[in-house]
Amino acid sequence: MSDSFPTQAVTEALLAWFRARQRDLPWRRTRDPYAIWVAETMLQQTQVSTVIPYYERFLERFPTVRSLAEADLDAVLALWQGLGYYARARHLHAAAREVMTRYGGRLPPEYKALRALPGIGEYTAAALMSIAFDQDYAVIDGNVRRALCRLFDYAADPTTAEGKRALQAFSEALLPKGQAGPYNQAMMELGATLCLPREPLCSDCPVQPYCLARQRGVERERPVQRARIARRERTFIAAYIARGDRLLLLRRRPEGLLGGLWELPNTELGPGEGDAEALQRLLQELSLGVSEIGEALGTIRHAYSHFTALVRLYRCATLGEASPAGLWDAAAWLSADERAGYGLTGVTRKALENKRNISEYEENF
Repeated sequence: MSDSFPTQAVTEALLAWFRARQRDLPWRRTRDPYAIWVAETMLQQTQVSTVIPYYERFLERFPTVRSLAEADLDAVLALWQGLGYYARARHLHAAAREVMTRYGGRLPPEYKALRALPGIGEYTAAALMSIAFDQDYAVIDGNVRRALCRLFDYAADPTTAEGKRALQAFSEALLPKGQAGPYNQAMMELGATLCLPREPLCSDCPVQPYCLARQRGVERERPVQRARIARRERTFIAAYIARGDRLLLLRRRPEGLLGGLWELPNTELGPGEGDAEALQRLLQELSLGVSEIGEALGTIRHAYSHFTALVRLYRCATLGEASPAGLWDAAAWLSADERAGYGLTGVTRKALENKRNISEYEENF
């Protein structure tokens, strides 16, 4: 970064714009560190418009650290259902219990203490230190990263270790002492509303006169993108097993993908294995014994972060009782009313909504 770069002018223009144009968002109306923590957790990898109703429902149900800590994880996951990236909810719940135990229900206003809590990484800790506790910490999320790459015309991959150090230096150079909270929110607002990924609204940008990428005509080429790796497709077979109005669901173990959520029994199709063979293997592994394989109910296509799942669903009948093992640690026969209190995987949720006419769909987790 050149010593001649007008950092003070950029910061002043940015803060003036933010004071005049910031969106009215519910987490900006509070100084409660807990409420800000919930918002920052939900906003990771999720758009503001999606988060708002979840945030409001969550705080209505769990208005304090204590209420969240005392809640059952199933209730937390049920309320989080549909927001995705469920590890965030599990970590938030675990961290709330730790805050109750170690800090009497109040988030600690120290960076290292925050980082030691489950699920609180560098970004969330810096956001809380600046927005909730008025400390001078620079925050870099995806929106800020994009704005900084354009503002300083950073022509390398910003996601590498070297790139992260460079952007941290840029942000700290702009950070106004004593105003880290407004500055960080202004940078995030800039990236979310004007400095857009494909078509930046440069004519409306308060720092456009200082943007090096704009001056050089390369704003659409920043940030430099790493090559995307194609997601591989995996095929799964799932069982719809009902007894009267109750359906067999299994709970995934807490660790790993979709941990703590409930789902239909399922298994990945093995090499050279037919659907009926895979189902019988699955049901035997669950100690459900010899079962009847019924009609095919449909196919669901579901995109995860690193692979796409093709799930074929079959109606099955069995007289046995499930003994969960492997991926699962619990089983239950649940009515529709009871299922409303449990967090379900996206595939299971869609299957239950459309069990008579299941269509292909895609949902990112």
